[in-house]
Amino acid sequence: MGDEVSGTATTPEGRRRYRERLRSQLEVLQRLLDADAFRTDGTLTGMEVELALVGADARPSRANRDVLRTLSDPLVTTELGSHTIELNVPPARMHAGGAQALEEDLRARLEAADVAARAHGARVVMVGIVPTLLPDDQTEGWMTRSPRYRALDEAVRAQRGEDLLLDIRGDEERLLAHSASIAPEAACTSVQLHLQTTPEDFPAVHNAAQLLAGAQVALAANSPFYGGRRLWDESRLPVFAQSTDSRAPELAAQGVRERVLLGREWTTSAHALFADAVRHYPPLLPELGEEDSLRVLSRGGVPRLPELRMQNGTVWRWNRPVYDVVDGAPNLRVENRVLPSGPTVVDMVANAAFWFGAVRALAAREHRPWEGPDAVPFAVAQAGLDAGARRGMRSRLPWPDERTGEVVERDADDLVLRTLLPLVHEGLRDWGIEAAVCDRYLGVLEERARTRRTGAQWQHDSVAAAERGGTDRREALHTMLVRYAELMRAGEPVATWAVPA
Repeated sequence: MGDEVSGTATTPEGRRRYRERLRSQLEVLQRLLDADAFRTDGTLTGMEVELALVGADARPSRANRDVLRTLSDPLVTTELGSHTIELNVPPARMHAGGAQALEEDLRARLEAADVAARAHGARVVMVGIVPTLLPDDQTEGWMTRSPRYRALDEAVRAQRGEDLLLDIRGDEERLLAHSASIAPEAACTSVQLHLQTTPEDFPAVHNAAQLLAGAQVALAANSPFYGGRRLWDESRLPVFAQSTDSRAPELAAQGVRERVLLGREWTTSAHALFADAVRHYPPLLPELGEEDSLRVLSRGGVPRLPELRMQNGTVWRWNRPVYDVVDGAPNLRVENRVLPSGPTVVDMVANAAFWFGAVRALAAREHRPWEGPDAVPFAVAQAGLDAGARRGMRSRLPWPDERTGEVVERDADDLVLRTLLPLVHEGLRDWGIEAAVCDRYLGVLEERARTRRTGAQWQHDSVAAAERGGTDRREALHTMLVRYAELMRAGEPVATWAVPA
């Protein structure tokens, strides 16, 4: 969730100065982009994995501070919810053995985190939303003690002026609830992927990620339950969006922009996205830092643009632009936020391979679907994300026909198997990934698409089987999560998991 805050710009004068800093830093960013100052010596990738802590009763365990003290690893940090932590994988360059190295590194770090959790009566679970989490778990003590998290909660509630509304309709069940805080956001645990790019290539990389989002979430869905109800295959998306909606209903009706979004149009530049965050979103965490970015730049230094980065960090795009300073040089990347955590390490690495490979191949196309007089409307990307999140591999997804360019709806499994996995293979090959490694992760994805067995589908089928046998919903969720955690630790891909009879 970023740096802590101290409330230095909460007065009218402080907020005015904060806005001036934002405008100034937008100018500095444009100068950096125009000067070709960004590092291009190889492509860095990164990964963040959010993890849930679950106690012996298969309920969320609010032990994150204790676990982190025991673990003592600077790459593992707190998250918003007191039952969650975040594991940060060190940035690495794409190379032949990169995927296998990532898998091995993740296994080692997750095992270390689990050992630390066991010392406090908990275990680590990789899942988009802990299925046994109930409203009572998000009352007193739900939030990690942190000035930043408290300020974020207060700011969202103050801008909205009333309780947050969650209204999520699944195929058969509906959640309708009010929340006096952003606690529901803390239920969501995700995987974020980072891909470094140049300013010139940024629009193509970002637009490729936008178009792929629907298929990406359909293939990886792992959050079917929230508050005891069966909602979307990836319920994390609407839960996150609605629990951080700082707009009063009247403002939403007037078209005021939501803070959680895929986008509104195809991207033309990285600067345009940062400028959008400044122009259209009232500051949530207006923090004034010490840096004079214009002065740093004029003296030949590399500015960190702290206020602009803070502002950008409170607009939660599913594919977000990121400006950073790495090894003393400006760094521009796309942060992909679509994926849920889990179910297993190999599934998560396969999901990462899908995104890195497909984005590479699609962005490199000579005729890109989002360009030219016959460009695919951006609404196609949004419709794909909505459909994939709602029904996972049972969805029908819009996709441009390769020959005619016409948008057609296709079954998700057909789109993945016949069109996207060959695209992934092409992209991974272009990254220099060895054929045997490609085959390993493509095999995981192919089996998942062929069987339509995602983490979400396995959870749904397991609970449905228990309920057919007379078990009530709460006990069925408990039993399912216990078995889920066992299979997660065994490490075989979710497509191979048997559903209990």
